[in-house]
Amino acid sequence: MKSESMNQYVVSPLRSLVIVGVMSMASFASVEAQTVSEPAAHQLTRAEVTHELEELEAAGYNPSQGDDGSYPADLQAAEAKVAARHRAERDAAMSAGKSGPSMPMP
Repeated sequence: MKSESMNQYVVSPLRSLVIVGVMSMASFASVEAQTVSEPAAHQLTRAEVTHELEELEAAGYNPSQGDDGSYPADLQAAEAKVAARHRAERDAAMSAGKSGPSMPMP
């Protein structure tokens, strides 16, 4: 009888305390994981936005046409052309770097 009352008053609250402690540590870990942020995304400057618009206009996009029914399609087509040009420039630069003069082996 004595051990039952001891279990009721000592062991049971300790068990609850351990459970609460474990749950608290788990919640603190999840809060810490949520507060660790990714590096902030690069904010575009006005010059970068202007350059992007100039590239899109050179690829055939005309923002002054307004919503003439072809709005998303013509912008997407210009973006695809600009992206293709950037890929071609990058590939050309990479292949030029690979095929450039190399140092002879002694």
